[in-house]
Amino acid sequence: MRLLGVELTRLRWRRAVLLLLLLAVALPALVGVSRVWSTRPVTESEIASARQLGAEEISRCAEHPRRYGLPKDASEARCSDLVVGWYTGHEKLSLAGERDGGSGMGVVAVLTTLLLLVGTTFAGHDWNSGSMSNQVLFEPRRLRLWSAKGVAVTLVALVTAVVVSSAYWLAIWATMRARDLPVLDGSLSDSLSYGLRGAGFAAAAALGGYALTMLFRSTVATVGVLFAVSVAGGVLIALLGLSEHWQPQKNVAAIVKNGTSYYVEPPRSCESRRIVPGDDECSPVRALPLTDGVAYYGTALVATVGASLLLFRRRDVP
Repeated sequence: MRLLGVELTRLRWRRAVLLLLLLAVALPALVGVSRVWSTRPVTESEIASARQLGAEEISRCAEHPRRYGLPKDASEARCSDLVVGWYTGHEKLSLAGERDGGSGMGVVAVLTTLLLLVGTTFAGHDWNSGSMSNQVLFEPRRLRLWSAKGVAVTLVALVTAVVVSSAYWLAIWATMRARDLPVLDGSLSDSLSYGLRGAGFAAAAALGGYALTMLFRSTVATVGVLFAVSVAGGVLIALLGLSEHWQPQKNVAAIVKNGTSYYVEPPRSCESRRIVPGDDECSPVRALPLTDGVAYYGTALVATVGASLLLFRRRDVP
């Protein structure tokens, strides 16, 4: 515990780490403010401005309402409401909408990227500055030293991600209540669970970044490898003709969303066959459960941590 406390103190005093943690709070906050603003209720001044801008369109609609999908006897007021809606159409805020296709995954991506860099920067500084050799002298049990650093990084990343994610979803929920928007039963708990799964993934990414840097002994090498894998990995899987089941982003969605789906090409035998509900063989949609996503990234994380520990124990420390 004493060694863990030392590593937490060192992590706290690292300026680059503090900057990344500050960004991990500020950027999701900006995303939340952006969503609250873009879904704000329409004001009377906006309605008046829209009527003025769309005056010609309203007149044409009143003359030929059918062209606008309205009944022949539609009043000018209905045309006005229709056109004003085009100009002032603000999307309504929804917890389910933010989880399914809104900002939820964006917040997870921001936290994952920044916290991964926290783990990478923390380990990279020790190698670049040469302080790792001094640390090994004071604590010759390398497994214990590696573990204390890894636990410190993971713990800080997890606490940060949990607090930021929970605050984000609570802020969205509070905004909806303030606007008297309907909140479905269980929607808040589903959103908080979504945030907790995303926080767990971000913390695992921080541990993975730390382990890779301890393996390569260079922040630049780790960032380069991660960039190559993130960019080329999905492209290579597509070129090899592998199923979407193996795409990295699909497995992230499976973890954060507690399961997702992906598309496959049905076998040719299905072309001459009548498709009935429940015929999974001919369905173009397949389920990708949470467990598969955890296994996908968990295997990579375990392999990285294992290789990092093994080489840290055996190689000389300069």
